[in-house]
Amino acid sequence: MSTLHPLFQLYAVLIGLVLGSFWNVAIARWPDHQSVITPRSRCLTCGTQLAWHDNIPVVSWLWLRGRCRHCDSPIAPLYPLVETLGGLLGWLLFTRLAPSPDALDAQSIGAWAVYMMLIGCVVIATYTDVRHRIIPDEVSLYAIPVALGLVALLELGLGFVGFPSPGWQGAVLGAAAGGGFLGAVYVAARVITGEYALGLGDVKLIALIGAFVGPAGVMIVLLLGSLLGSVGTLIATVILCRRVYPPFGVALAAAAVAYLLWGPEVVPAVVPGLARFIPGG
Repeated sequence: MSTLHPLFQLYAVLIGLVLGSFWNVAIARWPDHQSVITPRSRCLTCGTQLAWHDNIPVVSWLWLRGRCRHCDSPIAPLYPLVETLGGLLGWLLFTRLAPSPDALDAQSIGAWAVYMMLIGCVVIATYTDVRHRIIPDEVSLYAIPVALGLVALLELGLGFVGFPSPGWQGAVLGAAAGGGFLGAVYVAARVITGEYALGLGDVKLIALIGAFVGPAGVMIVLLLGSLLGSVGTLIATVILCRRVYPPFGVALAAAAVAYLLWGPEVVPAVVPGLARFIPGG
């Protein structure tokens, strides 16, 4: 396994790059309720269908110098940035779940595949929440039953137990706890103030996160997300010299990724009392 571990790390990077390419498609299409399967990738300016060699993550963008081969219109740097982020997060998550050759087994590889789905969902949600102020149901509501099934498969099929998986019962409780808590805040704020303190997309997103990390994990993510949201609001307000409310979904997404990658180390440092609630950490 010692010789295979670096090879699997490389695979994690490459698969992460490919997933990042898919995330780009979802980012472009899901806010408009379009299919991510058809039509095939096309230039957004001239409509020409892209050949396979123009779809190689990062490499094609660099080779074409950020322009369409057919009409020479610019291709947004967002595409290679998201693909690079996919590769980086794929590698970081792999080294979290299989930090050494001894930890490289079917369980850790399966957990990596499952939790890359969560990372993909929150990356897509982050961009769409910033750009469109919406979180597509495809990466929140519709993904919840898929998450429950995958966590159950990890536990019952592969025998994976430990951080960050809560087991199938914890997954159900996590979805209910996360969605229930923010749902109650959503309703209470509407009743008391007559305004929406957050969007329903945030409620559905935290329910999805809860399905992946369980009730204790989702409460930690909520706490970290609230801290990040408060800091982001303060910074944005100071820079723009007016009251600004950044999308809360972005803070929740960042907190979820931070929990996945560094939860056992970060949580004890930030809130020592919560460390004992991290499963297998």
